[in-house]
Amino acid sequence: MFVALTIIRYSKIKIPFAFLAMAIHRIPLTLNKKCSFWKLLGSGKNGTFDQQADFQQWGLLTVWDSEESFNIFYKRSFISAWWRTFATETYTILCMPLTSHGLWDGREPFGKANNSAYNGPVAVLTRATIRFNRLKNFWSNVDKVAKLMLNSKGYITSFGIGEAPFYRQATFSVWKSLDDVKAFAYQSEEHKEVIKKTRDENWYSEELFARFKPIASFGTLKGSDPLEQIFKCTDESSSRITTP
Repeated sequence: MFVALTIIRYSKIKIPFAFLAMAIHRIPLTLNKKCSFWKLLGSGKNGTFDQQADFQQWGLLTVWDSEESFNIFYKRSFISAWWRTFATETYTILCMPLTSHGLWDGREPFGKANNSAYNGPVAVLTRATIRFNRLKNFWSNVDKVAKLMLNSKGYITSFGIGEAPFYRQATFSVWKSLDDVKAFAYQSEEHKEVIKKTRDENWYSEELFARFKPIASFGTLKGSDPLEQIFKCTDESSSRITTP
């Protein structure tokens, strides 16, 4: 199983094509039998849970039965042709699931992955549907945790993504090691306090937490590859796919 997160940026004048893509791209994704799960996503401005939408930046999360299936999609699909025509930049992180707990729209999109032996750079997806009567609680607490993450040891980059404003939110972050993730998650008093509140106050009607092994990145985001440092010592990433 291969998981791809593609971030797409549009110029201001082409933002209408970004909104149009959110409607049109559902059709070829639904018809693609090699893609077992997909989500068209909006984006926050600051790389974390964010109430401020960035209408120039959008996302697509896809799950594939093989790397070859993703490569065909990336090189030849209607959607990739759309990106080449209307987008100013695309940036993709290709991953393999390590662990996954919880549901997304009632499904386990990354299967029952449970690889605890991996040691290396790790990507983390935290996703939740927030109860409407807990929105105030969530948004009044999330900012301090987001700022803490951005300054944590081992943090490399992150993307705030979501299916709907305010209440269907996710963060995809990349770290140098699993130890760095655990230090942020379990040693920070602020983060531990927020985790406790999510349980005690029942903030979420559905949630999912998954970890991945990043295996490739290609394209640029605002002129650079945020994960270049991960792959600079190996040609594995660049050899996986040839940009169309």
